[in-house]
Amino acid sequence: MIEEILKTAETHIKRLSAAKKDLEKIDISTLNFENIETVKSTDFFIFRFIKLQDYLGNKVFKTFLSEIGEYDDSMSFLDTVDKLEKMGIIEDSKEWLTIRKLRNKLTHEYPEELEEVKEELKLAMEKTDILIKTFQKIKAYLEARGLIS
Repeated sequence: MIEEILKTAETHIKRLSAAKKDLEKIDISTLNFENIETVKSTDFFIFRFIKLQDYLGNKVFKTFLSEIGEYDDSMSFLDTVDKLEKMGIIEDSKEWLTIRKLRNKLTHEYPEELEEVKEELKLAMEKTDILIKTFQKIKAYLEARGLIS
């Protein structure tokens, strides 16, 4: 089961990486929602960022901790990221709370709040690497212990 979940996460990562590469071609400081190509690129990136963040937070983290006997159904998201921080999987649990808040803001993006959207996009692009590195650490942890091949 964990291998299937990791494979799905890798698919999300590939798609997010492609979306980020596409968005990097645009000068976010001059972002204009009148241009449909810009809208496509930003929507593609936002959707992929949200998908990966959700999948890691709701599926990968819980399954990983269950696999190693460290998950309890009563654990909140904060409990989960605190546990991952103690294990060295993530560097800062508060940063993951920031990423989750950013994800929530991005789901409610409004074109009339253009300056705020620009800042959120820049931040999401920066945080993309944290999502990917976290996944890689989880995978490496499981591989090192022979829990996946």
